[in-house]
Amino acid sequence: MTHLQAGLSPETLEKARLELNENPDTLHQDIQEVRDMVITRPDIGFLRTDDAFILRFLRARKFNHFEAFRLLAQYFEYRQQNLDMFKNFKATDPGIKQGLKDGFPGVLSNLDHFGRKILVLFAANWDQSRYTLVDILRAILLSLEAMIEDPELQVNGFVLIIDWSNFTFKQASKLTPSMLRLAIEGLQIFLHGNNLNSLHQLIHPEILPSEFGGMLPPYDMGTWARTLLDHEYDDETDYSVDSYSMPTKVEVEKDLSPKNMKRSQSVVDPGVLKHNDKNEDDTTQQPLLSLD
Repeated sequence: MTHLQAGLSPETLEKARLELNENPDTLHQDIQEVRDMVITRPDIGFLRTDDAFILRFLRARKFNHFEAFRLLAQYFEYRQQNLDMFKNFKATDPGIKQGLKDGFPGVLSNLDHFGRKILVLFAANWDQSRYTLVDILRAILLSLEAMIEDPELQVNGFVLIIDWSNFTFKQASKLTPSMLRLAIEGLQIFLHGNNLNSLHQLIHPEILPSEFGGMLPPYDMGTWARTLLDHEYDDETDYSVDSYSMPTKVEVEKDLSPKNMKRSQSVVDPGVLKHNDKNEDDTTQQPLLSLD
């Protein structure tokens, strides 16, 4: 094991070897192969090419050098093309802060049985009077950037659960084609693949909040915001769980029935999103894991 693999448990090291083709004996050579490709894209400013940063892209693409470089280029190209998105890109930015405090995103404390971090989004919580869809996207991207510091997540990835219950027509009217394109292009940097598809992935109820039919108490929307904001978090302007009109247990069970599940909840599982040109049977593709 090299210093670049520090922080990985023995189980995750073995998973990286078997599923991602990660070899400690060739790790530095693999990284250099990707770094050497930077000169082929003089149109892009590669602001980071250190070993630890490039390693995240290699893990995301199972150590396919060309694919890893293509995603590295995509990461910085997206930032170049959307400079305003990354101005004051920190948790204390007013719009980002409000989005975080309303649970965009929510981050559960427990991992799923694959070791993935579970993110939750309650779409109806969006308060259009206080922040924009761009603010929500920035809050989500900032959160993903922060979480991917964890090498365990670089190997295991994320699963994103979206609850569309009570999402209004007024809110939906803000989902313009240009906004959707901006969101999809940005999220693909972390959630892998050319198609941001939805699927239903079994997640054990003992690690889910009651809103999703789980055994845990209702999710506290401020949990992740407190982690990022720390002492900057202002509890006086926080919202209680009740203020979001959370559904009752009966309503949850109805929404989670096979008949209604597709309408109310969708699960974006980055671990199985695939390229259009990849083998349909390959369901172990990794999410793109990167961080500036």
